[in-house]
Amino acid sequence: MKILIIEDETELAINMADYLTGQNYICEMAHTFQQAWEKINVYHYDCILLDLMLPGGDGLKILEELKKQQKQEGVIIISAKDSTEDKVKGLQIGADDYLAKPFHLPELAARIFSVIRRKQFGNSNIIQVNEIQIDLPAKTVLVNNLAVALTRKEFDLLLLFIGNKNRVISKAALAEHLSGDIADMLDNHDFVYAHIKNLKRKLTDSGSVNYLKTIYGTGYKWEPG
Repeated sequence: MKILIIEDETELAINMADYLTGQNYICEMAHTFQQAWEKINVYHYDCILLDLMLPGGDGLKILEELKKQQKQEGVIIISAKDSTEDKVKGLQIGADDYLAKPFHLPELAARIFSVIRRKQFGNSNIIQVNEIQIDLPAKTVLVNNLAVALTRKEFDLLLLFIGNKNRVISKAALAEHLSGDIADMLDNHDFVYAHIKNLKRKLTDSGSVNYLKTIYGTGYKWEPG
């Protein structure tokens, strides 16, 4: 799962990124309006943490652009501006939640989990796809009630595919999801194939139907039937 932290207070942004990385999220940061604008127009995220007061522009304009492009990222506004007017305006534009500074990092992580769960998985902690069962809080996977040991990246890939069932996802998009914006600096995306191969093998070896299809020359698609 990939998070974009749009926050001009560098120390706070680093603290959030360090904590969330420990919670198995991939974190990217933007400290100015322009940096944030460039990232949202190039990359995709599972959740965006958005400060309203940014050098060079208003954070609400970032939110307006996300909704204009009909992007599906969850957005949590994080701001010292705790007036009812700011909160209502942000939620009316399309933010999913609002957290006032100062806040505790465990509460932030809980809000992120809740937003992602609600937007991608119908607010359920348990995802059932035929013989596959995924426990989101525990980060465990069962196939026919038997545990399957997945790496963090394999687990993230499985959630990405299930959350985008019947949609073709390109290898470049998968590389970005797994590695963040450093994917642009990699010579190739062969590591994506390795993770997908391992994920498919572990699931099918455990008795799952092979729902993960290769769309040659394009990418991959999860077809649950």
